[in-house]
Amino acid sequence: MILILMGPPGAGKGTQSQRLIDKLSIIQISTGDILRKAVSEETELGLKAKKFMSAGNLVPDEVVIGIIEERIQEADCANGFILDGFPRTTEQADSLDNILNKLGKKISYAIYFDVPEKELIVRLLKRSEIESRSDDNLETIKNRLKVFKEKTEPLLEYYRERGVLQFIDGTGKMEEVTSRMNKLFGI
Repeated sequence: MILILMGPPGAGKGTQSQRLIDKLSIIQISTGDILRKAVSEETELGLKAKKFMSAGNLVPDEVVIGIIEERIQEADCANGFILDGFPRTTEQADSLDNILNKLGKKISYAIYFDVPEKELIVRLLKRSEIESRSDDNLETIKNRLKVFKEKTEPLLEYYRERGVLQFIDGTGKMEEVTSRMNKLFGI
């Protein structure tokens, strides 16, 4: 099973993917985690990505697509995986489709966590306090939400046309969102 978890920053994609990995016996691939690790380790990729991430902008496609293509061919992805934070643009989605076609695989579901913007800002500011993430200050949050609307929302139509899009109400307590998601999978 191959899942894409979508939604604006702070919608709960990472949290909910962690709740799915054990139940579905698949792994999570978070481009955000991979990029933040590269930044903290000051790798070549990390240094390239840092200037974009610090401003709340998307990391260039060629960098992210290369990471994903390498990662999904590793042995632990054989039973499937959850993509958290990728694709973020229709161009990335096309590239992902091409990579999966070469591998004889396809997307099972693209799940969109729907959360109002006001709630997202509250969540992200709270996360910033807890995790001390430099990419979660108010100015950067507002820019990330704007970039999401411009670049990522078109993916909803992209995956609707392919018949794999599912909406999940991402508001409320974590357990309530998990319950809504589990219903989709019958678990």
